[in-house]
Amino acid sequence: MDHIDPRARFIFSFALLFSATATWNPNILFVIFLIAIIWYSMGRLTWKETKVGWFMISILLFTMIVVNTIITGGGAGGVVPPGGQLVWPNGFELFGKHFTFGLTVERLWFAVSQLMRILSISLAFIMIPYTMDSRAYGATFSKLGLPDGLAYTMELSFRFIPTLARNFQVTLDAQRARGFELDGRKGNILHKIRRIAPLLIPVTMNAIVSSEDIANAMDLRGFGQSKRTWLHELIFHWWDWVLIVFSVIMLATVLVLAFRFNMRLFSVPQWWYGLFSK
Repeated sequence: MDHIDPRARFIFSFALLFSATATWNPNILFVIFLIAIIWYSMGRLTWKETKVGWFMISILLFTMIVVNTIITGGGAGGVVPPGGQLVWPNGFELFGKHFTFGLTVERLWFAVSQLMRILSISLAFIMIPYTMDSRAYGATFSKLGLPDGLAYTMELSFRFIPTLARNFQVTLDAQRARGFELDGRKGNILHKIRRIAPLLIPVTMNAIVSSEDIANAMDLRGFGQSKRTWLHELIFHWWDWVLIVFSVIMLATVLVLAFRFNMRLFSVPQWWYGLFSK
């Protein structure tokens, strides 16, 4: 993954994004999901490196799929036809009590399709901040045609969280060298919040001062007055062109299948009904 040009990576990621959002056909979504898995495996990322990102994605998945689709059914509105075959037509027993739940087979399959769609997009984009050189963001967006001001804004946005985390760790080490103890368990919740002040105030002030320094340095150098060059050079190789051509073919194929052959609508395979038949 390190040898692939960042521009080709973003082109592929957005092509996969548009392909996944262009249809609800489960067969097409399954193929896109397999492509996303292969793409993510090329990054050779470990769980330890990405567990925080996947934790945030799991919260999104739980909210959209479990709560909004399976429990309430709101996420399936306008896509899944009303009515359908109930998963538990006679209800079910739980902890000695009888419950009735209006979950249909169609809505459950829509949750599976929704899971494939969201995971495909997540697999394509979550690896970008973990596998791309932070110095390449501005040059990448500029070479993709964005104005220099917007390109550099995107670069600062991507670099903000890692920079903030580094400053937090430096401040924490400096305060611990002065005898500060963050791990103490004594005191109520207000006391613990007050103990964080020696960390939050320096980190916040440092972020504000750094942003002003960056803005002043850009103004002094006449940033935005003319087209700029970038210190980080980007060079296309043959495998980058292969990836770009594959991305265009993938997106074009999905759009043709979805709109020319009417495969953009949601459908439930017969074998899925068989799993819930008596």
